[in-house]
Amino acid sequence: MVRRPPAGPLKPFFSLVWACGRPERGALPGPVREHMLPTGCMHLVFRMTDGPMTTLDPRSGMPVQRVGTATVAGARPGFYVRERCMPVCSVGAVLRPGAAKLLFGVSAAELTARHTPLEDLWGAAADGMRNRLLDVDECLARLALLESMLAARLAHVDPGRPAIGRALASLPARDPVAAAVRRSGLSHRSFIARVRESVGLAPKRYLRILRFQKALHALRAGDGGSLAMHAAQAGYSDQAHLSRDFLELSGVTPREYLRRFPVEPNHLQVAPLGGTPGQIPSRPPRRHPR
Repeated sequence: MVRRPPAGPLKPFFSLVWACGRPERGALPGPVREHMLPTGCMHLVFRMTDGPMTTLDPRSGMPVQRVGTATVAGARPGFYVRERCMPVCSVGAVLRPGAAKLLFGVSAAELTARHTPLEDLWGAAADGMRNRLLDVDECLARLALLESMLAARLAHVDPGRPAIGRALASLPARDPVAAAVRRSGLSHRSFIARVRESVGLAPKRYLRILRFQKALHALRAGDGGSLAMHAAQAGYSDQAHLSRDFLELSGVTPREYLRRFPVEPNHLQVAPLGGTPGQIPSRPPRRHPR
């Protein structure tokens, strides 16, 4: 996996660009099921393999949506379950708050909690971009090509200076939403509406996910600290609060997560329903508002 900040012209629109793997022929020995953990971000993704990839209902395990090869993955209020039968090979970019409207002509709220085919937003240009990416084998070269295509598409787009983006970027996860409202200069009602338009989630849910991500990465750092210490540092009231939030947002407890310790922090492989011993069963999340 290659990750890095985007080239200069793309920085107002994207916080990160990434690429992973090489296209491979043939299926995996069996389907791989993963909990995809929430980050609060939207992703633009080009998948280089054509094999099936499906999102599943966490409760029933039934298919919800077949994921295409060029998609926009909207922000999620909690984890979702993904099943794939092919090795991962993809290239993409993480959008900044407020970028969805500039890139796709629709707000982030319209793209929340689902994968939207890029063709629905950019027409035939989506397939053309993917075909060009398929002609490149090496990750860094493919990433550079993606950046050049995005820069060309955005050459005449003015990113502006969104107050919401500045307010959210400067807000520590432990602060109340009121602090972000003051930074934005908007009324409370207008702030909530603008956040939904910018990131696709309500402010409290968005900040809750940021706090969860802070705790998750602290746990992965492996500095020997206790769960109680990490809970306090991330802004939780106590260890039990962290454990409840972690279970709801990831589908597993912190200790279960650490036992598995996935290579990619937000891609947690779990067992299919009726899976083999030693695998983590997929736990359904509690219902929560977007």
